Amino acid sequence: MNLLVVVADTFRADYLGCDGNAWIQTPNLDQMAAEGIRFNDFYAEALPTLPVRRVFYTGRRCFPFRYYPQKSDMVQLPGWHPLFDEDVTLAEWLRELGYCTGLISDVYHQFKPGKNFHRGFHSWQWIRGQEQDALVPTPDPDVDLSGYAEDRYEENDPRRRMAAQYLNNRAWWSEEADHYGAQVLGAASDWLEQYGHKRPWMLWVESFDPHEPWDAPKELADAYLPGYEGPEVIFAQPFATRHSPEEVARIKAHYAGECTLIDRWMGRLLDTLRQQNLLDDTIVVFTSDHGCMMGEQGEIHKGADRVRIQVSRCPLIIRHPDPQYAGRVVDGFVQHQDLMPTLLKLAGEAVPERCNGEDFWPLVTGERTGGLRDYAVSAFGWYACVRNARWAYHTPWIKLENPRPAELYDREADPDELVNVIGEHPEVARELDEVLRAYIGDFEVGGTVGTGETPAAIPGLKW
Repeated sequence: MNLLVVVADTFRADYLGCDGNAWIQTPNLDQMAAEGIRFNDFYAEALPTLPVRRVFYTGRRCFPFRYYPQKSDMVQLPGWHPLFDEDVTLAEWLRELGYCTGLISDVYHQFKPGKNFHRGFHSWQWIRGQEQDALVPTPDPDVDLSGYAEDRYEENDPRRRMAAQYLNNRAWWSEEADHYGAQVLGAASDWLEQYGHKRPWMLWVESFDPHEPWDAPKELADAYLPGYEGPEVIFAQPFATRHSPEEVARIKAHYAGECTLIDRWMGRLLDTLRQQNLLDDTIVVFTSDHGCMMGEQGEIHKGADRVRIQVSRCPLIIRHPDPQYAGRVVDGFVQHQDLMPTLLKLAGEAVPERCNGEDFWPLVTGERTGGLRDYAVSAFGWYACVRNARWAYHTPWIKLENPRPAELYDREADPDELVNVIGEHPEVARELDEVLRAYIGDFEVGGTVGTGETPAAIPGLKW
């Protein structure tokens, strides 16, 4: 059995038509869900970008995090570090079993100096230029920003520099196919045409879109917000109040347009599978690492203190060649660490002992109901969230100076997690805090879930 996995960075689960969003146009992914299985309660375990890939690639939860400062990387977060030597990746495991393994990605964080997330792949292709990837030398903002909101940002605002770097990187674009999401999925189609018949294979595809910078093809952004004449916003500010209401609407239109762009090129990738007669022996997965805030609670972007449903719930659609599963919707908590063991079981292969995720396919067949666990724990930086069927509790997981106060949301009365009710239900917050502390376990006295032998922990680091 072949495996094709597509991860669209920052793609919110509720920005799919098949998830009930009538505003969004995602016909190809909706059709894939109709032919496959859609999971309603798929949550990230460790966020953001690199911690998620560690969990996806190893089938192993990585929260509670350790913190290893990374030289030459502006991102300094717990969990943001290379794979450990003792980790066993899906690519390495399948390679040993005789699979041809490929990675196609424009997620430049994976390829920063010292990172090793292409480990184990027979072939890997890095599509350059996303965000602030230093593809084109840009020592100063040397492009005209007058048509962009970034032009009014303060001189020391990193978004000015990021916008200049990005605009220089993409200066050669002339058509939709030049957009990075289209490049990535187009390269995946080329890979299938060239290597899809050689032997069992696993192709892992990483698209940074619809992650910011938000610059969908103009015709797609205009379809979601026609008639806009204001400045474009490449890198939005984190709070919606720093933009006009019209700019916020344009940001949302660009984000929606990028979701539609991914859907459009995902459809072409599925067409390639059909044309190559590969659909009958290929499991196709579409998912995401996390979502982002799009104006809810006055916020834009994800963030270390934002682990609400808009950020931590992810789409998961799996198309299996067996048509008996077509159109199924699975409820109950499933998380990122569960994908690798499930795919290996579906392919008829053993699962490495180091995986501590679970096979969720019994939820599809009906052998098991209610999800894999009663609680879903998601963490980002120094904050974490515990969810059960009724409640979502957000809190710092270690002692911080001036932390964002803990929050509690009633998921039955407030499924979008917009109204903090911790003052009305302190006993629920205490109970869920105990669940979180049990999940963390003995981390503070030397636990090993989030650790490895390399790189060495920083001596004297305060946890």
